[in-house]
This record gives sequence, C-alpha cells and structure tokens, in this order.
Amino acid sequence: MISVPRPRRLRGGRVPGQDDPGGQETLPEEDVLRWWERAFGRGGSRLKRVAAAATRPLGMALFQGDADPPPRSRRLTFRTPRRLRPAIPFGSFSLVQVADVVLALVTFGQTVSLILAWNAEAARAHALNPVLAGPVSDLFAYLTAIGTSLPIALRDRWPLAAWRLAAMLLPVGVWVWTTVGDIRPPAATPAFSDYGPPYIFPTVLMYLLVVYSVAVRCDRRITLGIWFITVVAAWIIHPDSMAVVTVAVSVAMLFGYNVRMRRSATARLLEEERRSREAESAQAVLEERARIARELHDVVAHHMSVIAIQAEAVPLKARGDPAQLEAGLAEIRGLSLEAIAELRQVLGVLRDQDGRADTAPQPGLDRLEELLSNARAAGLAVLVERSGPIGLLPPAVGLSAYRIVQESLSNAMRHAPGATVTLDITRMRDQLRLRVANGPGTAPGSAPGGGQGLVGMRERAALLGGSLAAGPVESGGFEICATLPLTDDVENEQEAAP
Repeated sequence: MISVPRPRRLRGGRVPGQDDPGGQETLPEEDVLRWWERAFGRGGSRLKRVAAAATRPLGMALFQGDADPPPRSRRLTFRTPRRLRPAIPFGSFSLVQVADVVLALVTFGQTVSLILAWNAEAARAHALNPVLAGPVSDLFAYLTAIGTSLPIALRDRWPLAAWRLAAMLLPVGVWVWTTVGDIRPPAATPAFSDYGPPYIFPTVLMYLLVVYSVAVRCDRRITLGIWFITVVAAWIIHPDSMAVVTVAVSVAMLFGYNVRMRRSATARLLEEERRSREAESAQAVLEERARIARELHDVVAHHMSVIAIQAEAVPLKARGDPAQLEAGLAEIRGLSLEAIAELRQVLGVLRDQDGRADTAPQPGLDRLEELLSNARAAGLAVLVERSGPIGLLPPAVGLSAYRIVQESLSNAMRHAPGATVTLDITRMRDQLRLRVANGPGTAPGSAPGGGQGLVGMRERAALLGGSLAAGPVESGGFEICATLPLTDDVENEQEAAP
C-alpha cells in the first residue's frame, strides 16, 4: 500500500480509499498507476505536441527543410553562349552568381593569406616562448577558407545547403582563431570570454550573405530555426558579442524576409492578373461568338423569309402549270439547302440579355472596294491580288472574309500607319484563302491592345471549319493568313450558272 494526494475521481465516479483519516487516501498500487495514466496521459500528449512544434524549425533547418527554387525570370540572367557551354554546365547564368563566385574567390585568398600570416606569427612567438601554442597545419587554413568562401558561391542556387556547410565548418575557423589568431601568454587569458570576438571579417560577411539568402528563399520556420541556432551558438562561442551578432543577423534576416514577402505578393498579383486576362479573353470569346451567331442568324432568317414568300407565291404564279410549279419548287429547294448549310455552320445561336438581335443586312466581299477605298483614304497603300472569282460565295463565308479583311486593315491603321498592305484573295474549288500582310509603318503606331481582334477572327474561321494564323514577319510587319472552306452546294450552283 502507498499514499498519494487526493486524485480526481476515477471512471464511474468512484474515489477509492475514503478511509484515510489524515486527508490522504490509501490506494492499491495498480489503481495509482491507472490514475496517473488518466491524469497525465492527455497532458503528456499536449506536451509532446508542443515540443514537436518547438523543435520542428530546428529539424527543418538542420536536416529536413529545403529552399524554394530560384525565381524564373530575372533581369540580370543571360543564356550561356554556345562556345562556352562545353565548359559551363549551366544553360544560363546571372550576374549575381558571377559576382558571388568572384567574391568567393577573393574571400578564399584573403582567408588563406590571413591564417598563413597568423601561422608565421605563431611560429615566431612559439620560438621565443615555447609555452605558447605553435602554428596550426596548413590543412586547417584551407579548410577554414573553404568554409568561408564556398557558402558564398552556393548561396544563390542552394542557400540552405550553403548555411549548413557554413555552420559545419564555422567551428574550425573559431578554433583556428583561438589557437593562432590571438596569441597571449596563458596567464593573460583567465577566461575564454576575455578574447575578442573570434570572427574574422570574411566569415562575418559570408554568414550575413548566407542568412539573407536563406530568409529570401526558405520557409519562415526554417528562418526562425536558423536564427535561434545562430543566437545560441553566438552565446556559447563568445557571450560578450552575442548582442551584436544577434542584431546583425536579425537585420539581415528581416531584410531577406521582407524581400520574400514582396516577391510572394508580386507573384500572387501576377497570378491574379493572369487569371483576369484569361477571364477577359473567355468573355471576349463568348461575346464574339454571340455577335457572329447574330450575324449568321440574320443570314438564315433572310433565307427563311424568301422561302416562305416563294412557297406562297409559286402556287399562285403557276396556276396549274406543271413547268412553272416545278421551277418554283426547285428554287425553294435550292434556298432550303443553302439555309440548311448555314444552320450547320452555326454552333449555337446566342441572344443578348434583352432578347434583341440586329436585322441589318451584313456585308460581304462584294463591298470590298468600299473597304479598300476607306483604308487608302486613311493613309494605307493597299495592293490587291485576286486569283479566281470571288462572287457567289456563301453568305457566311463572304461575311467572315469581309470581317477578317476589315479587322486586318484596322490593325494596320492602328499599329503601322502609312504602311504598305498586300491583300491576296485566292478562290479555289473547296476553299477561300486570304492573306493580309503589312510592312512597317512610316509613323509610330499605338501600343498593342489586348488581342481581342485576333481572337474574333480565329473564332470566325473556326465556326466555318477553317483556320487562321497570325504573327510578325522578318521585315518588321505583320501577316494574317486565313483559310475558309466552301460548301459543295455553292460550287455546284456556280458551275451551273450561265
């Protein structure tokens, strides 16, 4: 039997050991063990979670964490010349990396020369006073120089690896400094804290650059863990200089964290802008499709009206004459086939919010000269080349061809004023080809817009089953090539025409 303070009630509301008169309860040992597990089991889990949350930044900084990839677009990034690619393993390089490599080489040379000078001074002092420590091996001099210079060269691409390397080799530099950097007789050094800060300038510069890069490219938990490790290490190595080290490292990390937050905000803003442009482009496509559908709807409505009038007038005109009746029905059949062809080309008829639709007649290539005269009046030199007849085109094809030429000339007016424009229209058996090319303008044009005109032209060609390609040319102008298929019904009608 053992005695413990009054516990909480066990399951079932039972408080065992009520017979203890001294305010203590006498419990069997098994009941005490169960009570302890119930009382501190949950608290132990909470304590474990708190300890894990507190030590996780340290584990991420030392072993588990990784840095973010370098930014994709940089103003100071250039492609590696082809002649140097066999010697340089990277496809591109930045001036920041080149500057880091140069600084690393300078730091390496300064550190080696400084430690070798210390070794020479330590050798002279040891010769005069054998009690003093002699020079260290040159291997430690080069190892300290590597720990001071290599992290600088690695900090841009692998900042966290650079910090781990610096943290691993920093004790070597501290040991070298305490051995040959500050030579004093044993009686003059009663405590290690009486030494000056065991940090040479190249080491200080290296560490500040590395922690800055870590703060820019790593998670804030990793940054916090590195800050904590640095402060604790500074307190262990030289307590008198811990405050200065803490302030310097904190300032460098705050600058880096500020850059990281600004880059993150810029990246989010660019992503939102990209999504906005995609939404605007999708909305422009829908609006253009609605406009195209309304135009094609007008063409189809015209055919239906003509068919209705012909169906009513043919019986009255024929008056029992089989020949006239047959001719009238053939004409109605031709109009019906043409209307069906137009309906097949329409993916969907969209109406505006008010349910209204334009009923004005739509233009075709028969009004091409009017369009060209307006372009010439605006200052463009338009050269036209025709191959094959462009009459008797399907209304949808004629309308789309007219709109494509109109938009192309409008773009030339806006972006290349005074340019020479070549319009090539080729009529083949099964397709109509358009090519509109302009040279550089004689005066500066307006800035490029959102590109919705090209979107509309591509949609027009796609609705007819055709294609459209647009892009700049080597001479400095712009070229648009469109291919619009023709229906067999219209070709047959053209061949049958006298």
